[in-house]
Parts: sequence; C-alpha cells; structure tokens
Amino acid sequence: QVELSESGGGLVRPGDSLRVSCAASGRMSSSSAMAWFRQSPGKEREFVAAVRWSGGSTHYADSVKGRFTISRDKAKNTGYLQMESLNVEDTAVYYCAAGMGVILSSLRMRAAYAYWGQGTQVTVSS
Repeated sequence: QVELSESGGGLVRPGDSLRVSCAASGRMSSSSAMAWFRQSPGKEREFVAAVRWSGGSTHYADSVKGRFTISRDKAKNTGYLQMESLNVEDTAVYYCAAGMGVILSSLRMRAAYAYWGQGTQVTVSS
C-alpha cells in the first residue's frame, strides 16, 4: 500500500517556474513508476510525465516536453515535477500517481497506476 501526498502548487504568472512534490509513504518497489497527470475543468485527466523508480528513465507528454522535468529522490521516497515557462494552458489540478510493475507501453495510461494523491492546484494567470 502506498499513500501519496502532493505539495507545492500555487498561483504563478505566465513564464514563471514552479515545482510540485509528491511524498510517498510505503515502499516503492524497483518495478514502480511515478507519474504526474493533470485535469482542467471540463477536460479529462491527462498524462504529463512519468519516471521509472529504479532506473530513473523519464517520459513526457508532447505538450510539456522541454519545459517540465520529472525526477525522484529514492532516499526521500519523493517525486518532483519541475515546471518551467508556464502558460495559462498549464492551469490544472496536478495529480501524482504510483504504480507497481508498470510496463513501458502503459506508462501514459491512468489505469496503470493504482495509487493517487489528492491533487494540487496550479494556476497560471496574469
């Protein structure tokens, strides 16, 4: 069993940076993956980025590639999403998710992740 808790959301201006964190309680196994998804009002929850817990390989949605960086600190059992050059389209509730035994082809799928955080609001507005 893994419980996830996000923090670090807030209100920023276009072009600003922000880092959100996801603290995991419980063991993240070597086959685990951690991901970030986001959901805007009236839209479906969409994949943002994922990281393999063991090897650290990363995967990104095209809309954030080059602007967002996902990472994890295994010693702290915490994942991070560093967001740069934020724009109004990035406004959403950001959810952290964790899954065990997530295969490559499923990394971008919500159904691959059994554990979810409560979400943290990121608002980009001038």
